[in-house]
This record gives sequence, structure tokens and C-alpha cells, in this order.
Amino acid sequence: MESAGFQDATRAQSSFLAPLEKKVLLWLAYRLPPWVNSDHLTLPGFVAMFLAGISYWQARRNRLALILVIGCLALNWFGDSLDGTLARVRNKQRPRYGFYVDHITDAFGTFFLMGGLALSGYMSPVVAIGLLIVYFMLSIEVYLATFTLGTFHLSFWKFSPTELRLLLCIGNVALLFRPTVKILGESYRLYDVGGAIGIVGMSLMLFTAAIRHTRALHRAERAP
Repeated sequence: MESAGFQDATRAQSSFLAPLEKKVLLWLAYRLPPWVNSDHLTLPGFVAMFLAGISYWQARRNRLALILVIGCLALNWFGDSLDGTLARVRNKQRPRYGFYVDHITDAFGTFFLMGGLALSGYMSPVVAIGLLIVYFMLSIEVYLATFTLGTFHLSFWKFSPTELRLLLCIGNVALLFRPTVKILGESYRLYDVGGAIGIVGMSLMLFTAAIRHTRALHRAERAP
């Protein structure tokens, strides 16, 4: 298949941890053995999300499985974040293949993760499905903007997948000690409250980005 005319999008990353994360990823990439390639990192990153979902499901019976989720999220960060860095460091980039594989595995991985949360008992299925829907809608907006504007936004409002993984890890530790919270005298699941906040936050990101990008495209392609 010919790749003529394809242009790799500019990557925009401005999250809280981006400067530190970039240094760590470069340090790791330069020290990986030569036989390790990007695919060797993508696969365990994807499998880790599947195992994270299974671990959340098992946490319904044994809450110590929440610790396994943290380990899976760490492995996912290692594989998912390092594969592209390794390709760039070694100048062995495959822009179309990398973009497609990275994001299709992210989609399946997020589905497994939220499915596990919905079955865990720590988050109601309605909230988990709501989070999954708004995440996918935000992802669609990112991919459309990448194609039409040529800029791939890796973060919104200083948050990227790395910060979200870290929040989940902190939340899992909190679940071990206090799985519910009281608001105005009513008891709610901790992750239902966090999930509701996540839905509102990502919805605002989605609407803000959609309006901003629509205006940018309108200015760039004014009707004659």
C-alpha cells in the first residue's frame, strides 16, 4: 500500500508530568537491548490493560486484586509510552502503522479496563459506561482534529493518559481503606463520585475542543 501524501501529525504534549516523563522515557529507550523493538513493547502494554480489567473484576471477591491493577497500569505505561519513543530514538518510525496500532489497542484496552470496573462492585455499571462513552467521543474528536488540523493532542487541560493512570493508582490505594464517601450525609461509592467528576471533566474538554477546532477550520476554509 502506497503512503504517498501521508503526513505525520505534530505531537502536542503539555501535561503536568510531560517534562519528567520525556526524560525517563528517553533514558529507558537508550538502555533497552537492541533486539527489543516497538512491537515488543506494544503487546505487553495491551495485555496489561486486559489483565487490569480482569483484576478489577476479581477485586469484587478479594480487594487485594486492586494492587494487581496498579502493577498492570505500570506495565501498560511502560509499553504504551515507550514504544513510540523507542522508534523515534532509533529512527525506525512507521507513522501510519504506529498511529493505528497504538490507538486501536488503546480503544480495546480502555474497554477491558472499564468493563472490569463495571464488574468490580467499586463503580456502578452506569457510571462506567458513561465514562467509556465520553472517553471514546473525546478520542474521536482527537483523531478528527489530527486528520484535519495536522496536530495530535496527547493531553487536555494538563492531563494525559499518564496522569489518569496515576490517579487510578492513587484511587485503588484509597479503595483499600475507604471504598465509600459521604456527601451531604449520603454515602456514595468513591469511584462513582470520581467517575462522575471524570464524565463532567471530559465532557467539558470535548465541547471546548470541538468548538475551538470548528472555529479554526472555519477560518481556514471560509466559504467563497
